[in-house]
Amino acid sequence: MGMVMAVSFERYGRLYYLDPGPHRPRVGQKVLVPTDDGPEVAECVWAPQYVTEEIGGLPLCEGVATDADLQRDEQNRDRRADARLTAKRLIREHGLPMKVVGIDFVDRRADVDQLVIVYFSAPHRVDFRELVRDLARGLRARIELRQVGARDEARLQGGIGPCGRDLCCATFLKDFEPVSVRMAKDQDLPLNPLKISGACGRLMCCLKYEHPLYQEFNAKAPSVGTPVETPAGDGVVVGHNVPSDTVVVRLAASGRRCACSRADVCSPRQQYEASSTTTPDAPADLPTPVARQTTPPKPTPEGQSTDTQPADGESAPRRRKPRRRRRLSDSPTDTGSTTAGPDDNTGDGS
Repeated sequence: MGMVMAVSFERYGRLYYLDPGPHRPRVGQKVLVPTDDGPEVAECVWAPQYVTEEIGGLPLCEGVATDADLQRDEQNRDRRADARLTAKRLIREHGLPMKVVGIDFVDRRADVDQLVIVYFSAPHRVDFRELVRDLARGLRARIELRQVGARDEARLQGGIGPCGRDLCCATFLKDFEPVSVRMAKDQDLPLNPLKISGACGRLMCCLKYEHPLYQEFNAKAPSVGTPVETPAGDGVVVGHNVPSDTVVVRLAASGRRCACSRADVCSPRQQYEASSTTTPDAPADLPTPVARQTTPPKPTPEGQSTDTQPADGESAPRRRKPRRRRRLSDSPTDTGSTTAGPDDNTGDGS
């Protein structure tokens, strides 16, 4: 078993899992996390714990942050706040349709002394060459502008979803998988854009979470309007409840509705009885009768055995005794006489 810990760079932000190694930080302590731009300070939100599964490939925690690391992290936070204000002011001065989403300040990269990365969103491509020159002059650092989409904007900013929880993309989602309106139709959700759209204005990522469950249920459960047999009586399917794996049936006798398990209305026995290739009254496990052979056996040459194994349910055929052939005498004078067999009672009279 290995040990795993979780850290976060922002309060209520995305969790990153690390291998604690020899370090045992407590919840709330600041630790150093290896990144592409050097070690950064993050907060421990999950103390090192043993896990049953062996997880490999996790980055190794570089230890608890020192006072110098904490002071440097505080200075970088102030620089990011100043860079955001400067970028917003210059964007207004240039009249560009840009929205600042996030700022990163890098000071530990080998190829550059100070680097400011500005993430922005825009409805179309923007010519920001003059803006870059003004930002470099005002911040006295190298500037990189990166345009992001609507989903990445929601991921960087964070927020609360329609369910009342933090956005999935800002907490645990790593990749954005395609989501279609077909998924909402399969789950019987209203096709109102206000109901199925997230904070980014696109279809909610959570529509894909339960979609395989709905596909499996719809493939096996009887469709609406199908007559079925239930423990309470015959009826017609009028609805489905996929989370509880039940089918809503309106009974034909009383007209009331009842919720039945999918197994009660779609059992293997009922599937067998409803099939067109078999009948309900025919037993399913009886062997198929075999027609008895009535043709006479073929004659076999002399000297070959005629023993055959009887079929199941048939009596063994009676074995016929072979007939003895008479042998002619070897003497040329007794051509007309014959030799008697051991069973003959004739003699010479003496």
